[in-house]
Amino acid sequence: MTQRVGIVAVAQTKYEAAKGQHLMDLVLEVTDKIAEETGISVVNDVDSVVSCSQDHWDGRTISSVAIPDFTGAHLKDESKVAGDGAYAVLYGMMHILSGHHNLVLVVSHCSESQTDSRIIENCAIDHIYQRMLGLDFLSCAAMQANLYMQKYGILREQCARVVVKNKSNACNNPYAQEPLLLTIEEVLNSKMMAYPITMLDAKPVSDGACAILLASEDKAKKLTDKPVWINGAGNCYDAHSLGDRDLCACESLVSASKRAYRMAGITNPRKEVDLIEMSETFSYQELLWTEGLGICKPGEGGKLIDSGATLVEGNIPVNPSGGLLAGVPVTVAGMSRVAEASLQLRGEAGKHQIPDAEIAVAHGTAGVCGQMHCVLVLEKGDR
Repeated sequence: MTQRVGIVAVAQTKYEAAKGQHLMDLVLEVTDKIAEETGISVVNDVDSVVSCSQDHWDGRTISSVAIPDFTGAHLKDESKVAGDGAYAVLYGMMHILSGHHNLVLVVSHCSESQTDSRIIENCAIDHIYQRMLGLDFLSCAAMQANLYMQKYGILREQCARVVVKNKSNACNNPYAQEPLLLTIEEVLNSKMMAYPITMLDAKPVSDGACAILLASEDKAKKLTDKPVWINGAGNCYDAHSLGDRDLCACESLVSASKRAYRMAGITNPRKEVDLIEMSETFSYQELLWTEGLGICKPGEGGKLIDSGATLVEGNIPVNPSGGLLAGVPVTVAGMSRVAEASLQLRGEAGKHQIPDAEIAVAHGTAGVCGQMHCVLVLEKGDR
């Protein structure tokens, strides 16, 4: 890229179930934090606003219509992404690379507790052949997990180890909803939801919001002495119908990550990346997504978690924040991964800080069984 895009500031609410705040209050909380940290006025200084929300989750059409008062979006270029928050960051990045904007506020919000996810997720299923079967993301994920386990010999214990790791990591993250110290047996013996996925194998219902301030290179250097550069970005969509894709190959993630690595000049992510913040709605997905990100070969996600490499003290930590299993709402999920990765590179991750982190990967996904993926490669300041 001839011009770099920098992350100037990030803000998150504490993620909670039934947080009890109006959606607009959630957005105002993180927007105020951004203004306080940077000293900017979102009304007078921000050129453009990109929001991320979904009509079905918010219970209204054009779900972004209620938040311009709280993001300073009046009389500005305002856009909404209806998907995952990582895509909103990518879209904000494109605003700056277009040359039309120097400062872009990206915000995502969701209150999962106000509705039933099964109904909403069923609406995302193919409406001709599959929706009437009553499928939701959980039942489809169970099918994907079974295929993955049968094809590569992945064990339920290896999936449970992801839960133990991430919930434990969350104990050091003040934003995390469910910090827990668990054993593999406790995960395996928790309530079965759809085999092989237990209640602890799935992310909890969550409410919250996240905001990120993006800036052109010159502007970023003026606003902070610790910018985080977005050096690579890639996204890819796979087929909508489950029967039209290999659920064990995550080809859209493979494609998205390769594009992001190529843009960032990364040839060996296993050796060059210091940490990964990943969107894993279900425990098995962390194993599968590490394969798609090129951290290990297909079918070796189980061996990777067993090796200890993805622990905080390992050589490729995955989700030191606790990830989605610790509690983050949809739409906010991918943006929160970018926020957490940015905190790591700024040296501001507190008790879950990875020492000497310089390059991080942030990942977001949307659609049933990881239909679409977005990968961002972040780098600490100027090396």
